[in-house]
Amino acid sequence: MAISRAKKTEKVQLLARELETSTTAIIGTFAKLTVAKDFALRKVIREAGGKYRVVKNKLAEISGQGTQVEAALKGLRGVNSVAFTGGDPVALAKVFAKWAGENAEFQFKLGIVDGKLLSVEEVKALATMPGKGELFSKLLFLINAPAQRLATVLNATGRDLAVVLGQGVEKEKFASAA
Repeated sequence: MAISRAKKTEKVQLLARELETSTTAIIGTFAKLTVAKDFALRKVIREAGGKYRVVKNKLAEISGQGTQVEAALKGLRGVNSVAFTGGDPVALAKVFAKWAGENAEFQFKLGIVDGKLLSVEEVKALATMPGKGELFSKLLFLINAPAQRLATVLNATGRDLAVVLGQGVEKEKFASAA
């Protein structure tokens, strides 16, 4: 059953609004995907802060015009879906790659991050990178490490003096001459 022109226009506008804030998109194709598996995929992508749509190729191309993910949506062929986010691209790639690895019905086609097209191998490599949260924690550790070392060195002098005095008292080296 064909979709009316008004319905197509509405779908294009909805997808265009969603893509305006997106910096990352991962395009994939699937065959014989069950409703239950599709629901599970949508759920894991939503938990990663992304959105997932099965798209008509021409409508996706029209919707993507003027967005950062425009290049990825041009010239699509076959059955396609797009997962997109304006947040952490690594988080989206990780959950998507994990799900695709467990479900042979789904395969990556390409991706785009901040206007740069990614091949299938690059999308898989993106999925193995540490996420923003992990990178921030490593950075904070590296920033904090010199301060911790300095505090340890400064405390060592007082601690060592206290140990020497404690040992001297135990051995009665500081007995008064009275």
